[in-house]
Amino acid sequence: MTTTLTVATALSGLSILFLLVLTGIWVRNYRTFESTLTLGLIAFGATLILENALAIYFFFSTTMLYSGEPVVQNAILALRTLQLVAVGFLTYVTVK
Repeated sequence: MTTTLTVATALSGLSILFLLVLTGIWVRNYRTFESTLTLGLIAFGATLILENALAIYFFFSTTMLYSGEPVVQNAILALRTLQLVAVGFLTYVTVK
């Protein structure tokens, strides 16, 4: 695995950690308020956790898909970075 994909994998791992915190808060809020909006947030968090877990799985198991093109690896890294920034902001605002 190249350095670019290693960093992308680490960013996916950090996103999962943030999403676990967020989803935990949303589950707690659902138990308190029983709002369908909160259920939507829980589904959103669970979906992104699954997406990031699958990304990590594919980074380790099917590196051949990404190994030939540095442009693709850089695009994946950029997308993982943007997702981490977005989830980081959402986590910061939610925890506050």
